[in-house]
Amino acid sequence: MIEELIIRTLCDTLPRTPVDAVFLFGQTEDNEHAAFVAARLLVESKLTGKVLCLGTKAMSGYPGYESWKQEIAKLGILEPVLEPVAPIPPDTELLHTFIEAQSMVRHAQKQQYKRIIVTAAPFQQPRAFMTAVTMALREYPDLYLYSLPGQPLPWQEEVTHSQGQVQGTRAELIEGEMDRIKKYYAKGDLASVDEVLDYLNRRDKGAL
Repeated sequence: MIEELIIRTLCDTLPRTPVDAVFLFGQTEDNEHAAFVAARLLVESKLTGKVLCLGTKAMSGYPGYESWKQEIAKLGILEPVLEPVAPIPPDTELLHTFIEAQSMVRHAQKQQYKRIIVTAAPFQQPRAFMTAVTMALREYPDLYLYSLPGQPLPWQEEVTHSQGQVQGTRAELIEGEMDRIKKYYAKGDLASVDEVLDYLNRRDKGAL
């Protein structure tokens, strides 16, 4: 059921021992602080020592790696902790959740990372996590992924989202995210709700 998946995505149980990294899905400037705060929490609590994000120039609403490096440093996360992820394909001029998830999974496999926490703005978190799991199931099925939504920001604030083209309050953006889940599943870009729930159940039993 989608309701179960949403709740488990927003209230996931994180490991008690350190993971290899946290991956921050790209956010617009309006929403990036949500991801930054979550990353700081994980680093300060020593649950990870690596923060991953796309190592690209500014595009599709994402301010770019250099901008994020500067902004996240203001929260005490310095460059040795920040690790850029090469985009797939390398010459992409467009970023979206599928590209980011695939890039993250291939980077994790290359680096032999086994456990990664995935973070996006709260309204995007269910779809972002579903996309990450989809790519893991296809390319790196024994990768343990965990979900930690970014810090909630004011729900009635007007913001820009989704490749810098969609605008509305954060509360209004929730409907669009649910529509995209249905749309991308129909296109074959997302695993089914049942498949993602099965992944979570096997993950929680240590059976990936």
